[in-house]
Amino acid sequence: MMTFHPGHPTTPTPPAPPPAPASAPAWRAVERRLEVFTADPRTELTDMATRLTRLRELDIRLHDHEDLDALADTMSERAGFRYAMVNAFGEEQTFIGLRNPPREAGYPLVGRTMSRAHGYCPEVVQRRLGLPLPNVAASPRYASNHVCDAIGIQSYFGEPVIDAATGLVLATVCVIDTEPRTLDDARRLQAIVKDGARAAADLLHIPTPLP
Repeated sequence: MMTFHPGHPTTPTPPAPPPAPASAPAWRAVERRLEVFTADPRTELTDMATRLTRLRELDIRLHDHEDLDALADTMSERAGFRYAMVNAFGEEQTFIGLRNPPREAGYPLVGRTMSRAHGYCPEVVQRRLGLPLPNVAASPRYASNHVCDAIGIQSYFGEPVIDAATGLVLATVCVIDTEPRTLDDARRLQAIVKDGARAAADLLHIPTPLP
């Protein structure tokens, strides 16, 4: 059975705190390290430093949490999806809540960390909005993604957890599966991850904006 650990920390290059304006070649290097869905690496670097500070203020540890694993289990079971995550964003993505398929099922197993370049949650962070993809192959923008291709992901539903104090997305929740879903079922599935985002905010004590 294939075990897949996207973003296993083999070559991380942690970016430094926001520097003074640098030369164009230096900023191109920063952009390659960040590898996120953004047109402005300077802004993303500043946001990431603010996000890391806020995670420390809220005492959100970037490792697995039993209660968040349980939340991922609940989302997976409600949706009927093989995988579910509660994903904190620091220098990389960390699945502080994670549901994998049973090992004996033969599907790839996702590790606890992943590059910020991979998956669809970085897009949710940039959009600050939910992202329903009942059939990723049907959308040219999202049809190919390194990790999703490796696992064989065909459907994704994600929601941001927005911090009221900074206005930044500190975490995302998502469910993913190896089979596409119908448009008719998309509203139900997005409602599940919306509920998951509210529950994650409560468990992590993240104050969220009023509706």
